Amino acid sequence: MSNELVTIQPGELKFPFKLKQQSLCSFQLINNTDNYLVFKVKTTSTKKYAVRPNRGVVLPKATCNVTVTMQAPKEAPPGMQCKDRFLVQSVIAPSGATVKDITSDMFNKEPCRVIEENKLRVLYVAPPQFPSTILESSEEGPAQKEVTGYMSSDVSSFTPVSKDLNELKEKLFESQAKISKFTEEKSAALQQKQKLEQELVRSENKALIKRSNHERARLGFPFLFVCFIGIVGIILGYYFHS
Repeated sequence: MSNELVTIQPGELKFPFKLKQQSLCSFQLINNTDNYLVFKVKTTSTKKYAVRPNRGVVLPKATCNVTVTMQAPKEAPPGMQCKDRFLVQSVIAPSGATVKDITSDMFNKEPCRVIEENKLRVLYVAPPQFPSTILESSEEGPAQKEVTGYMSSDVSSFTPVSKDLNELKEKLFESQAKISKFTEEKSAALQQKQKLEQELVRSENKALIKRSNHERARLGFPFLFVCFIGIVGIILGYYFHS
């Protein structure tokens, strides 16, 4: 999903759906401009989802990772269809803006302000299904036992894979959370660096102005003194010649 200010990837939020178990999903917000951008994420079901970060600053041409956590569902919706929606609002901010500078007024619609809005829909994705173990009974015939043994061995071969997939998913979610945290820290560090550079430039300018004023004052005093001596000499000359 690409617009003038930002590009959001992916354009949909896909959550692995499992009863009584939380699930995570993430998306990237890419700044397409050479300006600072601030963003805010809204949802139609605030109690159902947790968004981190739900607002933030994206540096020029930079990317911000947003992680969304869905609370453990107690029941499946009809047809596995979800009506929840997310809205990502983006607006140009002053250079050097930080998260502390974000206010609600920034997202108020005004004639001279461009607020870009991107809507994301939520999709439920069924987790992978594996064959269940068929218990072998004493009354089963040879053919049924053969099928049962095949299914049982099939399950045993898939069980470690399922476990590994879950571990990989957990590691992936942890990595995404760490990347999001590192991105925020990098953004804060760059903003702090820019502020320090601006303060250094202002300090140097003040020092140059102060030095210039001092030089002018130092050079102006001898000139005034010479003028004063000259005026006194003219007065004395006139007095002695009169």
